[in-house]
Amino acid sequence: MIPAILGGEPVRTKPLPYARQLIDEEDCQAVDEVLKSAFLTTGPKAGEFERVIAAYVGSSYAVSFSSGTAALHGACYAAGIMKGDEVITTPMTFAASSNCILYMGGTPVFADIDPETFNIDPEEIAKKITKKTKAIIPVDFTGQTVDIDAIKEQVKGTDIIIIEDSAHGLGTKYKGTRVGSLSDMTMFSFHPVKTITSGEGGMITTNNKEYYRKMVNFRSHCITRAPEQLIDKENGKWYYEMLDLGFNYRLTDFQAALGISQFKKIDKFISRRKEIVAKYNEAFKNLDGVILQKNADFSDTTNHLYVVKLDLPKLKVDRRQIFDAFMAENIGVFVHYIPVYWHPYYQQLGYKKGLCPKAEELYNCMLTVPLFPAMSDDDVHDVIEGFYKIIGYYRK
Repeated sequence: MIPAILGGEPVRTKPLPYARQLIDEEDCQAVDEVLKSAFLTTGPKAGEFERVIAAYVGSSYAVSFSSGTAALHGACYAAGIMKGDEVITTPMTFAASSNCILYMGGTPVFADIDPETFNIDPEEIAKKITKKTKAIIPVDFTGQTVDIDAIKEQVKGTDIIIIEDSAHGLGTKYKGTRVGSLSDMTMFSFHPVKTITSGEGGMITTNNKEYYRKMVNFRSHCITRAPEQLIDKENGKWYYEMLDLGFNYRLTDFQAALGISQFKKIDKFISRRKEIVAKYNEAFKNLDGVILQKNADFSDTTNHLYVVKLDLPKLKVDRRQIFDAFMAENIGVFVHYIPVYWHPYYQQLGYKKGLCPKAEELYNCMLTVPLFPAMSDDDVHDVIEGFYKIIGYYRK
């Protein structure tokens, strides 16, 4: 049978997205209880959610934010990034990993990836370090952790701060230890398609009390009532002060309630993701025309995304035609990500294509495959069938 885009019946009659949240009645009840309580915005549930995540990853502190992007902004603020500072990150990520540097007036510096793991290459980081380097924002792309020890080795003896963007990586372990306590600060996202969701939301975990204090203030206009932080200590209990320019980045209590309820199912979510990944790996490992992402030995990965490379020299067509064929089969593939500095805004800032050739080569031939806990075994079978059908048809 030939692909539906060229005629014939599609693999699926109904569209399958690349990702979707899994919300049950327990989640709805948790949110409903808060909506009927005294607190809607940041309150006891937000604090509880922070404690739950901190305990899970083994960090001393956690600070919740309204989004993962806001959390990265808060981490850059706590790190003291400012105009004249350089921060090294990967181009193979969502724009927020780099935008947060710009928010603070810093300069993003892009280091190339390992072409097998798709993560930032520690040796490429070393090439980009200068006297202006203030921080590094490595990204746990697809959920696979970066090589934290290798990155730490590159900055040994310096004051360079590591802000790990693990938006994809809640539940992943590095050499047996959960991601979240190994870097100076680590960001997790609770966007609907992540390991667990709070609707929108983010969290920074850290073992540094000063970073924690700065982020708590930053997410609430840098306004504090804490007696030890006040400049004027002679006023009553009603008194508060704005100590710096902050933002309203607070997570609501009903979002936190959803996150707490979702967290109760995190082991089940992780297990299902790993089951699907194992099925894909087995099905695709010998499929000529497809190259799999290598999972490093040090990473016990909870995949947020399942990304493959198309071996284009072995195919008759380019990635766009393959993409269109999958969509015609009602299989919702996607592409994660366009290299950050390819975006028009970054081009206007003076960044040029060609900065990170390995990342650019990956972008030109990558596809994101549907992966989420609510997928049935039939859904997984349909994706695999679609690959064999389409790749088989277009193979030279």
